Amino acid sequence: MARIVLTTDETLTSTYRDVPLLDFLGCAPYDKLPKWVFRFFDAQLPDEDGILSQAPYGLRKVESALLRDGFSRDEVVVAHPRAVERFIDEKTTIVALYEMDPLGLGPVSMMFTNGSQWRNYTSVKFRELVERINRIRESKGLKFRLVVGGPGAWQLEFRREEREKLRIDHVVMGEVDHVAGEIFRDIESGSADETILVRSWPKVEQIPTIVAPSYKGLVEVMRGCGRGCRFCEPNLRVARHIPIEKIEEEIRLNVNAGIDHAWLHSEDVFLYKVEDRKNFYPNAEAVVELFEVARKYTKNVNPTHGSVAGALAAPGMIERISEIVDAGPNHWVGIQVGFETASPELIGRYMNNKMKPFSPEEWPWVLLNGTYIFNKNYWFPAYTTILGLPGDSDEHEIMTARLIVTMEKELGEKLGNRAHFTVTPLAFVPMGLLKDQEFYKIDDMITYGQFLHLYYAWKHMMREVTLGLPAVMKNNPFLIPFYPLARMGTRIVIRQIKKWGKSKGYEVKNLEPLEGLRIEVEERRWYSKLTLAEAY
Repeated sequence: MARIVLTTDETLTSTYRDVPLLDFLGCAPYDKLPKWVFRFFDAQLPDEDGILSQAPYGLRKVESALLRDGFSRDEVVVAHPRAVERFIDEKTTIVALYEMDPLGLGPVSMMFTNGSQWRNYTSVKFRELVERINRIRESKGLKFRLVVGGPGAWQLEFRREEREKLRIDHVVMGEVDHVAGEIFRDIESGSADETILVRSWPKVEQIPTIVAPSYKGLVEVMRGCGRGCRFCEPNLRVARHIPIEKIEEEIRLNVNAGIDHAWLHSEDVFLYKVEDRKNFYPNAEAVVELFEVARKYTKNVNPTHGSVAGALAAPGMIERISEIVDAGPNHWVGIQVGFETASPELIGRYMNNKMKPFSPEEWPWVLLNGTYIFNKNYWFPAYTTILGLPGDSDEHEIMTARLIVTMEKELGEKLGNRAHFTVTPLAFVPMGLLKDQEFYKIDDMITYGQFLHLYYAWKHMMREVTLGLPAVMKNNPFLIPFYPLARMGTRIVIRQIKKWGKSKGYEVKNLEPLEGLRIEVEERRWYSKLTLAEAY
């Protein structure tokens, strides 16, 4: 039994059988897929008498902050969601949930659920957990407070009627590392507001080091970004860089617990300890050191997110990291990257630092040549684009589709079987400085240009499943039986997109590559700060 019970829904404690990118299964429409798909891939993290042996990183940070702020070890427990009942009794004052996408309003979910018209798996499991906790509260007559925080907490403030139906007492939004103890004591005393909005940000020294293993060995290397994209909540936060000593301490903790992996998490790993805050030229030495330190403890080192502009600005940095992590034909480095749009106009309007040290006009060139740098060094970028950016036009959207065609053609001709990338269109969600805009609902708002954008992104995805998945499966024999299913699945998606387009009056047409756009990175001088300064 515990005073403070921390937990999350089951989509954040599933290993998904270590299948790459299947963490996004939680965004899938629960009522549109066979239930066996969710049951089969939902392999849960182990627990020790109901306590998670690994936990989502955000939960670990809250746990560490509470222990630092005076709560004792036996008062705070990080419980497996399937065992939460074991730890709740009359001594429990708070049950707090860490959530990423509780109501299915995130960009990926909105795309896959037709603008949240269908239930996604995350929202189903979140509701199940909340209802179980409420039944415990009612059946035993307990007085604890039910609290929800984490990156998805805004959804419960946005849809207050759902929050009230679920009888959630408090929603916490913002970073809490520096004020966790204060917030939890205010909730216990009854003096806390229903919505607790933390407007301040912790300084680096106020961010605690985790005290127990994080899920998949995730370790935060920086917080915020600094590029300031208007649609992106994390990028609007002040950028803070975690000292290398703290990062090493967390990696060591995870590895000593048997986790043979280090996922280096940031909004843009290539901005770690960046010094050039005008042009965002990477501090290559600091980024390389980051990977060198992680590699001392495990051979499995991966970044989570990075920018294509950062990779293109410092090709030697990418090459050196590849050497450190032994990247090669049988070991690709995966990274999630924001493509967003091919339109220089939209990039300049909403993301005027995203392409730096390059210009908005160079953005299509940056995407093509940056992908070349990634692929040449055995990096596999998983790009995301945005459907329905405010003010977009068919011209902008068709340009995005044509850039996908151009990248496929030019990279294939230059690199052959070493050319790999994916593009996943996501629905625009009003966040950051664009909160006053409308959610993008694909079935109601789709235009012809957006349809072509969607079609060509998935057409390339089908190509990658056919050509790229066999290489991935070499390191995961479990996936081999699913190769035919994956190929069939992408073909079905393509057919359905074409059929759906016809119902809207849209026909697929062949698009030509963008004129004059080619791979020329080795002809231009982007290899050092000196040549960058000369070039500008």
